[in-house]
Amino acid sequence: MRTLYLDVDTQLDFVYPSGALYVPGAEGILERVGELNREAIAGGHRLVATMDAHTENDPEFASWPHHCVVGTFGQRKPEMTVVPGMRVLTKQSVNCFTNPEMDMLVREGGFTHAVVYGVVTEICVMHAVNGLLDRGLAVEIRTDAVKELSRDAADAFLSKARERGARVR
Repeated sequence: MRTLYLDVDTQLDFVYPSGALYVPGAEGILERVGELNREAIAGGHRLVATMDAHTENDPEFASWPHHCVVGTFGQRKPEMTVVPGMRVLTKQSVNCFTNPEMDMLVREGGFTHAVVYGVVTEICVMHAVNGLLDRGLAVEIRTDAVKELSRDAADAFLSKARERGARVR
């Protein structure tokens, strides 16, 4: 079984209280995210971290405040989540599969299983999980390493993910 670990958008603008789009409590998952990232590399698995990478006038800012602008402090990942061997894929959308490299990596990597975690559970994590499920992977969502903006919306997503066959643990 080839496993992909996917660290979704654990960036300073989302995970620290001073961040531009802080997800309340997200700093609490960072230690676990770092552990999972190290586990991936130690186990010989592929580790991919998605990162928002917006331009100053990005169209997404019509819906969300400025965040994760390329080259800013807020776009960076917390050091405790960065590990040698991690592949970083940038994106300008809530859906990591808008980056053609993500789709190619999944299709050509021979992956059968994915472990997904990060922020925001009911937004970017949801799009990543759905994209992986759509591509036929067995998906495991690590609830000890995700954080939501809306508990109700996150619960609704997790319920739908279970219905689609994802393992939620």
